[in-house]
Amino acid sequence: MNRFEPFYFKHYKKFTIIPVFLLLLAIGVLFFNYVKTGDIIDKDVSLKGGLTITVATGKTFPDLENYLKSEFKEGDFSVRQLKEFGTDKQQGLIIEASNIKEGTLKKKLEEKMGLSLTQDNYSVEEMGSSLGESFYKQMITAILLAFILMAVVVAISFRTFIPSFAVIFSAFTDMVVTLAIISVLDFKLSTAGLAALLLLIGYSIDTDILLTTKVLKRRKEGEVFDRMVESMKTGLTMTATTIVALLVGYLVSNSFILKEMFAIIIIGLLIDVLTTYLMNAGVLVWYVKRKHG
Repeated sequence: MNRFEPFYFKHYKKFTIIPVFLLLLAIGVLFFNYVKTGDIIDKDVSLKGGLTITVATGKTFPDLENYLKSEFKEGDFSVRQLKEFGTDKQQGLIIEASNIKEGTLKKKLEEKMGLSLTQDNYSVEEMGSSLGESFYKQMITAILLAFILMAVVVAISFRTFIPSFAVIFSAFTDMVVTLAIISVLDFKLSTAGLAALLLLIGYSIDTDILLTTKVLKRRKEGEVFDRMVESMKTGLTMTATTIVALLVGYLVSNSFILKEMFAIIIIGLLIDVLTTYLMNAGVLVWYVKRKHG
């Protein structure tokens, strides 16, 4: 690591460009979504309202989603399998639909699937658009409040503007870039996805605070670079173990909600590695050099 030290101190300012570039690119993606659809990311039924239909059947219909989209041009559809826990055996289908009436959709499903849908094999839940929008606004408010309270705690802990700003900015970058990536991957954000973003804020702040504390408050424990390396070892170990646990959960779980949450947190943690050890670390090095020479 000591051989890498001269190279790092020569180029650390350039390393900060990578996360900043990703942030600008992510903002561009989200802005494009907003111009195109009126929202920064596509939302599912739980956030924008609509129908959630469960059909108990062991048959597969791989073209069902495309069929529904072709039949109802104005509708928005998502079809996924409901599998038995621990196996790949299909127990049924979950169909999410917006901008369509339940009776009309049920008729088309019966025609396509060749089934008579009754209370024995068919259930439907309807989320009103106003209620879904209310959930969305409440979750966004919760995220903003989490950022504000987090900023207050960080500012009290370090009592210096630049390091505190770097911690908050890193967490903000993690969330924005993660949102852009799941948008590109065609995820539909749900209430579970918003909860995952709240968890991501906590995960990302941990490594940033660890790094900042090591660099600023442990000056007797060696040179700046050595303290950064020690923090990086601990932080990367924390991140790697979390990613492995979530990856196992993602592969084993049959729950779409859990898979969505695990995927969002995994993506966010990978981005956090870049923002913490390229951007936040670079800002801290610049700050220490400027303050202490």
